[in-house]
Amino acid sequence: MDNFYIEATATSPEIDFRFDQHLLSMKGESYPENAAAFYAPIVQQLRSYLASKEGATITANIALAYFNSSSTKMLFSIFDALDQAAEAGNQIIVNWYHEEEDETIFEFGEELKADFTSIIFNDHPVTT
Repeated sequence: MDNFYIEATATSPEIDFRFDQHLLSMKGESYPENAAAFYAPIVQQLRSYLASKEGATITANIALAYFNSSSTKMLFSIFDALDQAAEAGNQIIVNWYHEEEDETIFEFGEELKADFTSIIFNDHPVTT
């Protein structure tokens, strides 16, 4: 499967899915005008990739400084796909990066950790 890359914009994050390395990265800010349209191909590529994996170790590095409520819904879709892959026998490791002082992003990460229990979730506070 070909790797999948979307360059960051002022309102959307960089998406860098290196399927050949089992490495998924998202970083930046996420408040696109139409989050569902922006994330639909990302979720589709992710689900296609994960469907072919069995017993793989997959790492997702997520460093989102800000995301709006419609992006939140799409993030849940991404985490749902990762959680299903973990339940199917893959090891899914999520590295959740956030500003040390940003309680909102930290708490969202804690919510994801509680909701998607098959994922190995690592919290990474970052100081600037």
